[in-house]
Amino acid sequence: LATGDCSLRMRWSLRLCAASRGSLNVPEEIWKYRSVGLHLRSGHPLCTTRRLIEDYHRNLHGRGFKFLSDLDSVTSTKACFDDLLVEPDHPSRRISDTYYVTGNHVLRPHMTAHDVQLLQQGQREFVITGDVFRRDAIDRSHFPVFHQTDGVRVLKNVSGETMVQDLQETLEGLVSQLFGADTKTRWIDAYFPFTDPSFELEVEWNGEWLELLGCGLLKRGVLQAGNVHDDEIGWAYGLGLERLAMVLFEIPDIRLFWSDDRRFVEQFQAGKVTTFRPYSKHPVCYKDVSFWLPQGFHENDFYELVRTIGGNLVERVELIDDFEKPGTGKSHCYRVSYRSMERNLTNSEVDILQERVRKAAEQKLRVTLR
Repeated sequence: LATGDCSLRMRWSLRLCAASRGSLNVPEEIWKYRSVGLHLRSGHPLCTTRRLIEDYHRNLHGRGFKFLSDLDSVTSTKACFDDLLVEPDHPSRRISDTYYVTGNHVLRPHMTAHDVQLLQQGQREFVITGDVFRRDAIDRSHFPVFHQTDGVRVLKNVSGETMVQDLQETLEGLVSQLFGADTKTRWIDAYFPFTDPSFELEVEWNGEWLELLGCGLLKRGVLQAGNVHDDEIGWAYGLGLERLAMVLFEIPDIRLFWSDDRRFVEQFQAGKVTTFRPYSKHPVCYKDVSFWLPQGFHENDFYELVRTIGGNLVERVELIDDFEKPGTGKSHCYRVSYRSMERNLTNSEVDILQERVRKAAEQKLRVTLR
């Protein structure tokens, strides 16, 4: 391994050891989202999207899908990673990427974490939906809490080729149901730790190809963990509800899903897909912060810090410059864009937030401000 790779592995190991001692990296603001349940709120675009997906599966001839949408979001690392054959050094295991409740339990980063448990219970056709949590970038299409739907089907005495055909026909039918029969689709070869072969399904929408979901045939090791017999074979898929709903309802900013503003909420009705009507456009206010990086710095830690301080007023955090100075180290410059979806922000209140960001980065992340 190159020196940089060794440093990366060492940093990851130190972070994971800290988590295994029981330290937490779940901010109170993130923990509160567990009880919201947007996908269960009648009339909300995410609830409508979930029900459209469930109705499609419910109406498939000869199928018997079970639907679950209230599974506990705290899962074991065994269910989330080990049972799904996620490699020991996979990025999703890092404390910089995943919220660790304890060393052995996490806020699930994907709904696939429940697949093996349900297979062990004897379930062979199911669709599950819930909130998932990831430490990630900050922009209009990323939020640390979002929602996923996973589907699984297991059959006996069929070939892998037949199963792939069944998977693709099922999902192409879902696209036709949601977007229209004339919607163009294409399949892209992909990689996921728990499926082989693996695919991504893209749809053409407004002249662009959009990634809609990932899927594939469950690996034999995953099926064995679920006590599935050797003569059975299964497929699985996972899709993000926000990504789909942003297209269907033409919602431009993922933060809007969490809004209680009546101008947003009252635009939507249960079971209906309606185009979002923007009700305000407030100006953005951006501030830059530059600092020298300490050893072991991870940008997700900075994103988390900014979001904890600025909340939903933070629209985007962008790395706009980085350079390395011999003998001094590496420097990053981030641009933090603040914008409220409900009112104008004053420059003075943004200055206060930005100063809190600067001080917190210095104290908690041990950066050296420039």
